[in-house]
Amino acid sequence: MPSETRHPYVAFTPNQVDFALQPFAETSTSSTSATTFLPDPTVVTDSRWQSVVHSVHEFISFNAGLLLVTAAQAVFSLVNVAVKMLQSLDEPVSTLELIIVRMGITYICSIAYMLIRKVPHPFIGPEGVRMLLGFRGLTGFIGLNGTYFSLQYLSLSDVTVLSFLVPMCTAISGSIFLKESFTRREAVAGMCSLFGVVLIARPEFLFGSPDGPSTVAAKHRAFAIGVALSGVVGSTGAMTSIRAIGHRAHPMHLLAFFSIQSVIAASIIMAILREPIVLPTRLLWLGLLAVIGILGFAAQILLTMGFQREKVGRASMALYTQIIFASILERIFFKTTPTILSLLGTLIIMSSAIYVAVTKERNADSEKPEQMNGINRPEDIDLEEGLLEHSKLEGVLEDSESGRPSLHSSR
Repeated sequence: MPSETRHPYVAFTPNQVDFALQPFAETSTSSTSATTFLPDPTVVTDSRWQSVVHSVHEFISFNAGLLLVTAAQAVFSLVNVAVKMLQSLDEPVSTLELIIVRMGITYICSIAYMLIRKVPHPFIGPEGVRMLLGFRGLTGFIGLNGTYFSLQYLSLSDVTVLSFLVPMCTAISGSIFLKESFTRREAVAGMCSLFGVVLIARPEFLFGSPDGPSTVAAKHRAFAIGVALSGVVGSTGAMTSIRAIGHRAHPMHLLAFFSIQSVIAASIIMAILREPIVLPTRLLWLGLLAVIGILGFAAQILLTMGFQREKVGRASMALYTQIIFASILERIFFKTTPTILSLLGTLIIMSSAIYVAVTKERNADSEKPEQMNGINRPEDIDLEEGLLEHSKLEGVLEDSESGRPSLHSSR
C-alpha cells in the first residue's frame, strides 16, 4: 500500500523544470548581471597596491632587528666621516678624548631621556641584569678602544678586516652561550660577506702595500694586531650580552652603562699616559664634536634595539653593511673612486645580507623552540604558569564536588 506522504511521479516537459533552484533570469537580465561581475580596474589596482604594501610591511616587521642594525651601520659611517674630518682640523684629537666626548654626550642623553620618561632605576639599572649591564659596558669599551688604538699603527683596510671578524665570532658566541641556532646558510652568508669585505678593504698583509714596504716597525704592528683582536673579543662580548639582556632592561640602560664606563676608563688611561686635552679653536671643530656625540648616540640606540629584537647570528650579519656605507660616503666627501674589486665586494655583501633576510621566513618554524627561553619570551612562561594554576583550580573544584579529598591540598 503506497504511503500517504508520497506523490505520484509527474513528467515535466522541457518548458517546465523543477530542480529546487531559483529559475534562471531572462536573457536581458542575465546579460546585465554578467556585466556586474566584470572586475573594476580601480578595485584591482587598489587591491594590488594593498597587497604590495602588506608584503613590504610584513617584510619590515619580520626583519626589524636586521634593518635596525643596518641603519645603525649607516649612522656609524657618518660618525667615522666626522672623525676623519676632525683629524684634519687644527691639532689632531687623541682617540681617548674622542671616546670621552662621544660617550659623555651619550650618557647625558641617556640619563635625561630616562628621567623625563620616568624609566625605573635610571642610574643602577633593573634588578637581575645589573651584572650583565656592567659586562656590556666593560666589553663595549674594550672593543671600541681596541679599534681606535689599532688605527694608530695599522692601515684602515687592515683594521676593517680585523673588525669584521666580530659578526662570525658573535654568531658562534650566541650559539654557545645563548643556545641560539646558527644555521649553515648563515655561516655561508657570513663567510661570503667577509670575502666581500676583503675585496673592498684589500689589506696589506694579503694584497701588499701600494707604496712599498710598511714603515711601521714589526713589533708595533704585531702589538697593534693583538690589540685589535682584543677589540674583536670585546665587541663580541658586548653584542652577546645585549642579546642576553633582551627586553629585561630599557635600551637606555645599556647605553648609559656603556657610555659611563667608557668615559671613566678612557679618563683613567689618559691620566696614566699623560695625554694632553685638545680644546676646540674653531666653530667647525666644535660642530664636528657635537655631530660625533649626537650621531654616535643615535647609532647606539639603533644597534641596541636591533640586537634586542634579533638573534645574534642574523643581526651580526648586518654589521658587514657598514663598509658599503663607508665606501659611498667616502666617494661623496673625499671624492674617491671605487675599483672593480670594491664594486664586486659590495655586490657580494648586499647579496648575502638580502639572502639572510629572505631566508628567515623559511627557518621560522625551526627557530620557535629557541624562542621559548626566559630571556626572549617571558610572556610564554607567564602563560604556562597561568594554565597550570587554572588546571589546579579545576582539580580542586572537581574533588570538592565529588566529596573526595583534594590531592592538591597537600602541596
